[in-house]
Parts: sequence; C-alpha cells; structure tokens
Amino acid sequence: MAFSFPPGFVWGTATAAYQIEGAVREDGRGTSIWDTFSHMPGKTHNGDTGDVACDHYHRAADDVALMREIGVNGYRFSVAWSRIFPEGRGAVNQKGLDWYERLVEHLLKAGITPYVTLYHWDLPQTLQSKGGWPNRDTAEAFALYAETVSKRLGDRVQHWITHNEPWCAAFLGHFQGEHAPGIQDVSQALGASHHLLVSHGLAAQAIRSTTSRAKVGITLNLTPGEPATDSNADAEATQLFDGFFNRWFLDPLHGRGYPDDMLQLYNLFLPTPSASDVALIAQPLDFLGVNYYFRALIRHDPSNILGFSNVPAAEIPGAEQTAMGWEVSPAGLGTLLARIHRDYAPPAIYITENGAAFEDQLEDGEVHDPQRVQYLHDHFAQAQQAIMQGVPLRGYFVWSLLDNFEWAYGYSKRFGITYVNYATQERILKDSGKWYQRVIGENVLVDAE
Repeated sequence: MAFSFPPGFVWGTATAAYQIEGAVREDGRGTSIWDTFSHMPGKTHNGDTGDVACDHYHRAADDVALMREIGVNGYRFSVAWSRIFPEGRGAVNQKGLDWYERLVEHLLKAGITPYVTLYHWDLPQTLQSKGGWPNRDTAEAFALYAETVSKRLGDRVQHWITHNEPWCAAFLGHFQGEHAPGIQDVSQALGASHHLLVSHGLAAQAIRSTTSRAKVGITLNLTPGEPATDSNADAEATQLFDGFFNRWFLDPLHGRGYPDDMLQLYNLFLPTPSASDVALIAQPLDFLGVNYYFRALIRHDPSNILGFSNVPAAEIPGAEQTAMGWEVSPAGLGTLLARIHRDYAPPAIYITENGAAFEDQLEDGEVHDPQRVQYLHDHFAQAQQAIMQGVPLRGYFVWSLLDNFEWAYGYSKRFGITYVNYATQERILKDSGKWYQRVIGENVLVDAE
C-alpha cells in the first residue's frame, strides 16, 4: 500500500524576486546589489542580468494560475527589499507594497498559502554603499523593513522566513566573491554572517510585534559532510566543514551560541560576539527551512585557508551529476533531516528548496526531463522515510516553479518544473511538473515514469 503524506502536508514550489520578477526600474523600485553586480563585466554567464528575467512582475496572475493547475497549496516567494524601500530605509514605496499585496490576494483566491521570504540576497545598493551586511546598521534597517512588510501583509500572511541561505549571502558574497557584492575578505564575510543572524533576531521580534498569528523561521542551505577516506585527517576536516557550513548558523539560532571550534579558527578575523547579540539571534523558531541539493565529500587540504576541500562530483566513482556539476545524493537528505531532528529538534521543518538543473530541451512543444522526475522521486522518498521516523516535516517546496536567472550562471541553467522561453516568455509545463501534479493530487509518492 502506498504511504500517504500526512493530512495538511504542504506541497509547494519556490522562487526568488530577482530571479523572476524583472521590471527592475518600474514603479519606484530602487537598485539592488544584484542589479549592480550583474551589470559588471565578467560577473555573470554571458553578461546576463535580471532586468527582465521571467517578467513575473507583469505575469504574476498567470503564474499563480499555473501553480493552481499544478495543484500546489503553498508558494514560497521573496520580497524585493528595494521595491519597498528604494534606499534601504526612509520613504516607503507604496507601489511596491501594493504589488505584493496583489500577489498575496491572487494566491489566497487560488487556495495557495503564501510563505514570504524577506531576504533572498538583493540588498538595496544604497545600504551596500554604506557598508552593507558587515555594517551593523544594515541589521537595524532590515528590522524596519520586516516590520513594514509584516504590518501590510500580516493579516493574510502567517508564515515568514527572515533570510534565505545566509551562508551564501555572507560567504559567496563576501569571501569567495562569486555573488553580489563580490567581496573577497574573510573578516567582512564573518561580520556579514553575524549581522545577518542579528538581523534575523531583530526581524523576528519586529514581525511578532505586528501580528500574534505570525510563524517565523529562517531558511538555511545545509549539507551533510562525509570524509573522503577513513583517515583521521579527513575526519577532522569534515568536522571543520560542518562547522563552517552548518553549525555556524544552526548552533546560535538554537540557543547554543557560536561553536567553540569555529570561534577558535576565526579568532583573528572576528571579534567575540557579545552575549546580548547571541541571545538576540536565538529568538524562538516556529520552524526551520532547509534547502538541500547535495552532500559534501570532504578531504584534508592544508593548502586551503580553512583546512579542507570538497571532492568534485566528477571525481567520485559512479556519481550521477546535475548540470551544475553537483552529485545527486538523495540519501544525504535523509541523513540531514535525521541529524537536524536529533541534534536541534526544531518544532517544525520545511524543505524550502530542493531540485536540480538538467540540460532540458524543448521538443515539439514539450520538455521530457526524466532525470528530474527521478531526482524528485528519490528525494521525496527520503522525506517519506523521515516522516515515518518521527521528523516533524511539514512541507516540501520544489525549486523552482520556473526556469529563471540562476545568479552568476545567468540563464544557462534550468531548475524549473516549468520551461520558460525567454524570448517569448511562454511557460511550458515539463514532464516533471506533470509528475509533481500527480503526486500532489494523490498525496502519495507516484512512480517515476
């Protein structure tokens, strides 16, 4: 007998503002760091930008109708901070608030619950010019922004996600320099990571001050690490990786403060966080959002400043890869969910992103993507097992509703369950979208075909 998912399980999909909205100069929207970064030569594939993207700003009603056709009952989207405060703070842009209010109304009329992410990497450029996330003032500005949006939408929106993947915002943006604002400075990365977490605490307080019904969480990209060999050196390197990627965020959010081993590693680059900041970060979570894409195979690497490196998927015997070069590892999701439940026990967990990019081709008006169907099937199976083992998994948001602007990769990678013809903006539901439609309709794990 097929195992049914629990009553009320949220089957959703997810997007991010800069990746789909376009209309970057309309209705009073200010400039974000991704507007700036994507227009810098050499920063994105082919010089691609989010200026038009999927034109969702003008097609939101049709995109909600598409979600309704698929059958999702939850939609996770992000608000563009610079649509609300073009300068990051100061005068509110009412047209921006109006647009998100209309989007929420479209969703509710379609029977789809909105899950609002307040920050998905698109900091207003004016705030960046004043120091960005390494500057504590940005955290205060974020709290004001969170309060403003929740005051306007809080009577209709219950679920709030303060940040999407603060690891990426801090380390890809300020250490590796691959994302906006393109800085390569470990001290700035650590300062950014701390102030992102502080801003989460401030925003959680601000949101809860506007509505008693609010459920507040945060979304982390989490990756289980495994040693490449049985050596002690690789085992120690894996522990370092876990601290760098997972525990640096999980521990303070769950009231444990920053992990001691990482504070020792970072002591040259980060002042000791104050007790008041540590307490502020640890606001009670109503849920934890988990973004999962792959596991990490870790080896000791003394040439790396952090002492470890990831084994590329291409070097793992027999590993299947996505178009991103990421290893397909469904079992890693099960391992991760069990670990989070065991070690941190959040009251509820949502998989807020999971999906894959493959080399999709439009043929005779259809997109056959059996690899993505199998990918989702196998990850859904891990979610099933986790629920059966007592993990409080409440929902699953497939990344992504639409092919879109994939950050530094531009439009070269397609993650959507819906194909987007960027020249015409036509949407075509892929086989994976049709398969997901069946899963939702039956609330069971349908065979991959």
